[in-house]
Amino acid sequence: MTTKKNMSKCPHCGIEMKKWMPPEDSSWDRLYHFVCFNDDCPYYVNGWQHMEQNYSQKASYRHRYDPHLDESGPLPVWSSNAHRGRIID
Repeated sequence: MTTKKNMSKCPHCGIEMKKWMPPEDSSWDRLYHFVCFNDDCPYYVNGWQHMEQNYSQKASYRHRYDPHLDESGPLPVWSSNAHRGRIID
């Protein structure tokens, strides 16, 4: 799990994560989360095969961290550009 001390770095690739605003109609009521948008991150790269093999879905996920709740988890994506329009920092 990511801790508040190192919340700005992805625990899977070590790259600085971006500040990201969840969509207004999502169940996340926080102003922002941190998301890893590194297309070479192994969590994201391996997610494509995992989702295809286990769920027959052409999708992946990116690492997401909510600093307000100190919780992390996947952010589902359907392409490499998904959710990039909501990067705020």
